Amino acid sequence: MAVRHFLMRTSQISFLCSLLLLLMFGLTSAQQFYPICTGSSNFTVNSTFQTILNLLLQALPSFTSKTGFYNNTTGRSPDSIHSLVLCSGDINSTSCEACVNEAIQVVTQRCPRSKGAAIWHDLCFLRYSDQDFFSSLVASPQVYAWVSENTSISPLFNRLLKNLTNRLVLQAVDDPSGRLFARDEVGFTDSQTIYGVLRCTRDLSRDDCRTCLRTAVNQIPENMQGGSVMGFSCQLMYGVNRNLEVAPPPTPLQPSPPLPTPPGEFSSNAGKRSSHMVILIVVPITGIVAGIAILSMIYVRKKKQKSTVGNRLHSNKSEMEEVESIKHSLASIRAATDDFSEANKVGEGGFGVVYKGRLPDGREVAVKRLSRHSKQGSEEFMNEVALIAKLQHRNLVRLLGWCLQGDENILIYEFVPNKSLDKFLFAPFEQARLDWPRRCQIIEGIARGLLYLHEDSHLRVVHRDLKSGNVLLDATMNPKISDFGLARIFEAEQTQGNTNRIAGTYGYMAPEYAMRGFFSVKSDVYSFGVLVLEIITGRKNNILLHSGDIEDLPSNAWRHWNNRTVLEMVDPAVRESCSANEVIRCVHIALLCVQDDAGERPNMSTVGLILKSHSVNLPFPSQPTFFPSGADNQGYLSRHDPWLLSGNELSITDLIPR
Repeated sequence: MAVRHFLMRTSQISFLCSLLLLLMFGLTSAQQFYPICTGSSNFTVNSTFQTILNLLLQALPSFTSKTGFYNNTTGRSPDSIHSLVLCSGDINSTSCEACVNEAIQVVTQRCPRSKGAAIWHDLCFLRYSDQDFFSSLVASPQVYAWVSENTSISPLFNRLLKNLTNRLVLQAVDDPSGRLFARDEVGFTDSQTIYGVLRCTRDLSRDDCRTCLRTAVNQIPENMQGGSVMGFSCQLMYGVNRNLEVAPPPTPLQPSPPLPTPPGEFSSNAGKRSSHMVILIVVPITGIVAGIAILSMIYVRKKKQKSTVGNRLHSNKSEMEEVESIKHSLASIRAATDDFSEANKVGEGGFGVVYKGRLPDGREVAVKRLSRHSKQGSEEFMNEVALIAKLQHRNLVRLLGWCLQGDENILIYEFVPNKSLDKFLFAPFEQARLDWPRRCQIIEGIARGLLYLHEDSHLRVVHRDLKSGNVLLDATMNPKISDFGLARIFEAEQTQGNTNRIAGTYGYMAPEYAMRGFFSVKSDVYSFGVLVLEIITGRKNNILLHSGDIEDLPSNAWRHWNNRTVLEMVDPAVRESCSANEVIRCVHIALLCVQDDAGERPNMSTVGLILKSHSVNLPFPSQPTFFPSGADNQGYLSRHDPWLLSGNELSITDLIPR
């Protein structure tokens, strides 16, 4: 059996370098890893980019294994990393995780300093880059791998294969699960079947997927018994007699490979019935000369920019050292929490468990031990360590340390003794501890914290999960915003982002985010408005019944506002002692914040000004849409869904917007 592998010629130097790497290392089996380095530049050792990349690569296998697909952006420019991983739809989560693990090991060996890389295998595909490539169709394949027997292929084989792949293109595009995946087989002889596997990355549109797969199918030559056509946007594999039910996991991780076999030498395997031979089609000499010329131009340009680049690297090194300086060992954390004893447990949720601890210097800390099975928890870890550690404000919970060791992902925060705001607002015997002046101070403190995140810090942060459970109260009832695991960093000129993975808590989500995936600082403003109403009323934003009608807390506030009965909605624990003017003004601010049109909502600097000055005239708010949870295609909300009456808070970590 002869196996022929080659890379398509491209004008990019990264692909030329990748081809030379393949020439050095050689490929010796049909089920291979095919790595290429795609980065336009290299990162520096111990830079912020490397710190974020290392954290990302450690988490990618578990991220991907749950659904077979992952894509996200981690970090802030110039150190942001866009990553995408896709596992074949015909393997289980164990095989997926094993394949991604080995792909990471191989690609980091082949591209140790590149800011971009891609690697293909029959069972998985991984790509990362400092450039955004999501949802971008690249129809032309990058890697081919053909397998042919030493005997001729019959015309029947070619005809059956063509019919099979054409049928699979239609199945993949019309895949009802949205995975853009298809597999099938057709009988060839009494003992042989021809199988085909087609897949697109799930960030593509169906039309782009169809275009990509059609291009791949057209690349299949006649008289090849098996092969792969692998691209950035889609992949095609076919051959004879493959078990498609649950493909076996890839070879377990091996130690670092020996020195590469020089070109022209071939290895043999006595355990195989037939020998394998690698034939690489080398790029023409003109391509190499052109590559050298381009490299020379890049070198001259970089030399001119030496001082600028040097300053950036110094900055990145300082940031990396700052993160590394708060790293703790697992042993020290075990000692601080008495080995995570039950007596020190102070909280628990889907993210994991929080323990009270004491560091050797005497500081009391809250130790968040992230669940090993929580995808959300791992993402929180990456965000909070790599991005949020540098945020410092009296109304934000301060991250003091972190630990990544084995299966343990641990965050260490300053200890806030009075727990979260919801424990006071919604507990009958605790509400009285929050008198009206304290509630006003809490509202102002939360506003200051959000203003810092949105406008005053050197990062521009959208929290995306502001709620009463994520506001902690210190010993003096000063509020501190916590849990930045879902936070997103905006560029200086960026005003809005969008995602197809909705994350947050229903009841606090802005309509444009919950229904269409659009988020901005105005999404946090909406959440702030809901939170202000909860502080005023002492009630969660649950579904309410009034005269047979269903309404949520913003709708309830709107009704009282129009009826001039605002004081009736105030928490009975403070109704007699509150200032009527202050209540009305706070409700007015909240209604401005929860308007449907994000452009009509005030920003947090305006909110802060309104809270400090009673002389500012406020515009009249528009009526908020009833917004519990189940939006239909027109953006209005179903009033007939029976679970809406449950009143339970629902946290969402992965939801495709309609």
